[in-house]
Amino acid sequence: MAVFTEVSFDEAGALLRRLRLGELQELRGIEGGIENTNYFATTRQEDGRRAEFVLTLFERLTAAQLPFYLYLMKHLALGGCPVPDPHGDASGDLLHTVAGKPAAVVDRLRGASQLAPQAVHCCALGGALARLHLAGRGFDRNQPNLRGLPWWNETVPLVLPYLEPEQAALLRSELAYQNHVAASSAYAALPRGPVHADLFRDNALFEGDELTGVFDFYFAGVDTFLFDLAVALNDWCVDLATGRPDAGRSAALLAAYEAVRPLEAAERELLPAMLRAGALRFWISRLWDFHLPREAALLKPHDPAHFERILRERARTPQDAAELFFAAA
Repeated sequence: MAVFTEVSFDEAGALLRRLRLGELQELRGIEGGIENTNYFATTRQEDGRRAEFVLTLFERLTAAQLPFYLYLMKHLALGGCPVPDPHGDASGDLLHTVAGKPAAVVDRLRGASQLAPQAVHCCALGGALARLHLAGRGFDRNQPNLRGLPWWNETVPLVLPYLEPEQAALLRSELAYQNHVAASSAYAALPRGPVHADLFRDNALFEGDELTGVFDFYFAGVDTFLFDLAVALNDWCVDLATGRPDAGRSAALLAAYEAVRPLEAAERELLPAMLRAGALRFWISRLWDFHLPREAALLKPHDPAHFERILRERARTPQDAAELFFAAA
């Protein structure tokens, strides 16, 4: 999250009053991230209590795309999942306009991100992710993962000129491999539905060992549940310095996920390939954001080399993924 668009106190306050969320007391831009403009907003309610919200202005997503994300969050919140609940106006509309940009206001969840997760945190995350997948099956809107394989194919030619020959060779090779996997019958058999697609450790909140929330659904889309699981494994269960998978954390996350939604045979077969796919997706997007950045008042692009290392590790030892699964089963 970053600040690309400056929002005045008065304009934010007017929106919050229209949504019947109280009088704005404080508005603070949120650092970090690279997609949308985000602010913490504190209001005073009629009974004098303070309430906390997150105001998001969407910089890339269009008004036509946004209802999928917002109504998915509403669907999951109504289903008892610990996700931000979007606030509607008097007509029930969840999508608003601020500073000429499409915008949303959601509840601020309690807790803080666990940036050095242990097995207990990965266990909580795995179970929560499986419950999100099950709850999302009843959602009646459809939108593909906009950062899926078609986007990879479109974006790789844009970032290749910035790479060293060895990096370019790896990127081309892995993209070809993922296109091959996507054309297979095993891939076609994978269970699908709405997925978060960006469930990194900074997109979940904890109080102690308790998972209190999952947020930032603005990369969500309909994709394979296995890809979503792989994205989480690649962040929660790797050593950040080397990109190597951590066996204990991986087994904890997988076991907790399977306790809620057991993996199918096709998912077991393709787990190593999807771990590579998850690494490739974020290597491409970080290359794009690093070499072709946008201006922002608070912007810290992530290091692309991190997911290059993870991809090399996943491609070098694909059998490790299967071993971790069977250890968890």
